[in-house]
Amino acid sequence: MIKKQILPTTLLSLIIAGSLSHSVEASGKKKPINHEEQYIACIKLVERRPDAAFESALSWASQGGGFPAEHCATQALYALKIYDAAATRLEKLADAMKTDNIELRSQLLHQAGRAWYDHGDLERAFAVQSTAITLYPDGTDYYIDRAEILAELGRFDEALIDLEVAHSLDNERDDIITLRATAKRYLGDDLGAKADIDMALELNPDNLEALLERGILKRISGDDIGAREDWLRIVNVALGTPAADAAQRNLEKLDVKIE
Repeated sequence: MIKKQILPTTLLSLIIAGSLSHSVEASGKKKPINHEEQYIACIKLVERRPDAAFESALSWASQGGGFPAEHCATQALYALKIYDAAATRLEKLADAMKTDNIELRSQLLHQAGRAWYDHGDLERAFAVQSTAITLYPDGTDYYIDRAEILAELGRFDEALIDLEVAHSLDNERDDIITLRATAKRYLGDDLGAKADIDMALELNPDNLEALLERGILKRISGDDIGAREDWLRIVNVALGTPAADAAQRNLEKLDVKIE
């Protein structure tokens, strides 16, 4: 269920570029580098040419780029789908920061956990995300990602617990409520799942995952017409997205032809 995308760097970029640039600038290089600007440029390059970004990060690291350069290298590896290498480097970065910013360390481990998930190593992903949560128990996304790992492992009761914690940290996020509905459905609580989906769609009527889940719940209850309406709506407005692909598969099971 975790979305495949370049790992989030918004807060992380500010902390790395800001707090670590002083140490690398003090290395006595003859040609000073603006490490904050270099980091931003490197991350932008990841989005266009991750292979070039990786080479750039290695070159920068050899010139005293330190943690920011190494972190950009991990983002490039992730974008290149070399997930195990990205995860390993992220864990090493976090380990090197044992006495520094706890929240930043937890973010690095959170990213490593996501990379291990995408690599297919669910047990390691779970262990790393759990360490991130231990370090920083207020990370809403940490619980969401661990819940998704638990769901992949078929441990929906534990996934539901993590989603409840995530919801307690941010009760206005419709994505959390939608995931909680799915967990409840797998646990046989269709009424609870429906209540959550209604809540999610009230917060965001265009939530595709919530519409997909509502269609599934309608199908389970025997409302094929209602299920078809929800799934067709997804296909019509978001063709080519994962939600639309799932909706179309469900429609095909109902022998509905999409024009």
